Amino acid sequence: MNTHLNTRRRRRPRHPLGYAGSALCAGLLALLSAGGIAAQNTELEVGRTLAGTLAAGDTARYTIETAENDFVLGEVNQISVDVTARVLDPEGTQAGRFGGLGRGVERFGGRTAGAGIHTLELFVAGDDAKAGGRYEITLLRREPVATDPEELADQVMSRFDGPHSPGGAVRVWRDGRTLFSKTYGMANLAYDLPFEEDTRTNIGSTSKQFTAFAIMLQAERGLLSLDDDIREHIPELPEFEHTIRVKHLITHTSGLREFLNLLRMTGRRLDHGDWIDRSELIDIVQRQPALQNEPGAEWNYNNTAFGLAAVIVERTSGQDFPVFMRENVFGPLGMSGTMVRPSTRHIVSNMSEGYTPGPDGYRQIGDLGGAVGAGAIYSTIGDLQTWAENYANPRVGTRESIDEMMTSFVLNDGEETGYGYGLSVDEQRGLKRVSHGGADVAHRSMFVFFPEINAGLTTQSNHAQFNSGVAYELAAAFFKDAMEAEEDAAAGGDEEFDPEDFDPEAFDEFAGRYALDAAPNFILAFTREDDTFYTQATGQQRLEIVPTSDSTFRLLAVEASVTFLRDAEGDVEGLTLHQNGDNHATRLEGDEAEAWEPTAEDLADFAGRFFSEELETFYTFAVEDGALVLHQRRLDREELEPGEEDQFSGGGLSFAFERDRNGQVIGFYVANGRTRDVRFGRVR
Repeated sequence: MNTHLNTRRRRRPRHPLGYAGSALCAGLLALLSAGGIAAQNTELEVGRTLAGTLAAGDTARYTIETAENDFVLGEVNQISVDVTARVLDPEGTQAGRFGGLGRGVERFGGRTAGAGIHTLELFVAGDDAKAGGRYEITLLRREPVATDPEELADQVMSRFDGPHSPGGAVRVWRDGRTLFSKTYGMANLAYDLPFEEDTRTNIGSTSKQFTAFAIMLQAERGLLSLDDDIREHIPELPEFEHTIRVKHLITHTSGLREFLNLLRMTGRRLDHGDWIDRSELIDIVQRQPALQNEPGAEWNYNNTAFGLAAVIVERTSGQDFPVFMRENVFGPLGMSGTMVRPSTRHIVSNMSEGYTPGPDGYRQIGDLGGAVGAGAIYSTIGDLQTWAENYANPRVGTRESIDEMMTSFVLNDGEETGYGYGLSVDEQRGLKRVSHGGADVAHRSMFVFFPEINAGLTTQSNHAQFNSGVAYELAAAFFKDAMEAEEDAAAGGDEEFDPEDFDPEAFDEFAGRYALDAAPNFILAFTREDDTFYTQATGQQRLEIVPTSDSTFRLLAVEASVTFLRDAEGDVEGLTLHQNGDNHATRLEGDEAEAWEPTAEDLADFAGRFFSEELETFYTFAVEDGALVLHQRRLDREELEPGEEDQFSGGGLSFAFERDRNGQVIGFYVANGRTRDVRFGRVR
């Protein structure tokens, strides 16, 4: 039986620098039950602080009366208790959830979808029966969502403002003129340094366009060709069945393993700051037995490829990549606040420290190692405007090179990827948009440019919970005059879609099971109970969904949605999961759609110790309390969920076990999104 994991082609540009792993669908979190009631509903009033206490199992309930499309902002001072907050709309449906910071001031907020009484529930985070303590809650703002773009920016960024929070910055420009530039919150909490306009911030994968630009400069100088075999410049790389060309590196179509995902499989704890050296990239590629896809045939976000692109710049220029960028790009453009950080040990002056919420307050996380080429650039919001202005009126590089960067790459079968050279390429309400998001461990970034109107903006933050996608919302506000009306208005609709108009029986056409192409063992199951619809992901709790059109649904408990897709005959063939980018899932039909429920005897077949020559790593599987459990020296213990027969998933990993002709389990192939087909063989 062939148990190789098979990932179909995907078309999605905006993925950050970082390992996908459990992040691929980590947002599909189980909804925690709220327990008992600690207090009657108490109305919150703007500017009034209320004190309270919580014990495990208690729920404190507060109400906020709002109009439709109001903006609400509040904060909880967690004096001696770790609080999770959730917001219920007037119908009692969860509209938002906030938590993660165990001590100190944590803000909550957002816009309301309807008028009426919203309920805020507070309960003790986690399941520690002895947990509990004091808190204070304050409603800071309750007002209409701003129609003025600058006021809207203040509302969007307000959750990350103030002296207690990691912060961020927004800058907007058009035709060479700065329209808006403002900073919020703190760049460094240890030294009480505010976020300022000249604060250098790790822009994560937003860096990729700079690496692609460097490749284009070297091509202009005749030092390389985009059609070169990459082994012409890095001859120590292995010769695969198919040739990887330079253009495949900067379009995410190379077929190489994604190194951050791969290293996570070995037990490297990237979330704990484990060291990664750039030199490991070549070693990783040398150990890869075969390409994951034919170059140019599939779009699969790949940090390895951009790291190798930086090496090619070095080999063709004779300069270290940080020096090349300083002397050939940043310096000539006057981007004095921008630099490539050679490693996580190198000092960056006037930088923002990255923070993530932890059980005892904010934690300094540091940067990902080995990121040069894929990330590792620190920049300022002013320098990023300067960079965009070079796109509009090139002073470094040619118009032809920049236009090529902003053109969607075409795969071998003629399909466009929606990604050029280091840039996502799409539209926003009729305007061509080129952009790139970035996410290191804790920093978040977004760069957006609209070439047709010579305008753009950037959002930056050193808070791990910041949503860089707000850049698109702000773009719609600042450049409204140049954009088409909202899609529903453009289609002639007078009213928004009313979920009550959706025929429940129409959902039966969508009901079934869908496997994510990037992680085939991660299954989304869709079911209906009367007029209520649900989805359930592998190993997770069932979540309610509501229709937003005749083929799209929004998850109520998390920030995610799905769009069901039809083939040429009109049959539902799959769906797109919209969460941290777009991920295609293929519908499982026939026998494949039936869930596998392994017996204790079945599970015993998989117990044992396995070794990967490629990773030089051992995995051990054991049957514990009726479940198959993964053990690895540095990874957390993971109880695995069965999927299709002989397949399991857990901890962000998918396992497809392999049997010999006698039915004995002899190994497995493991995947975690961007890296797949990594084989382990049984050793006992």
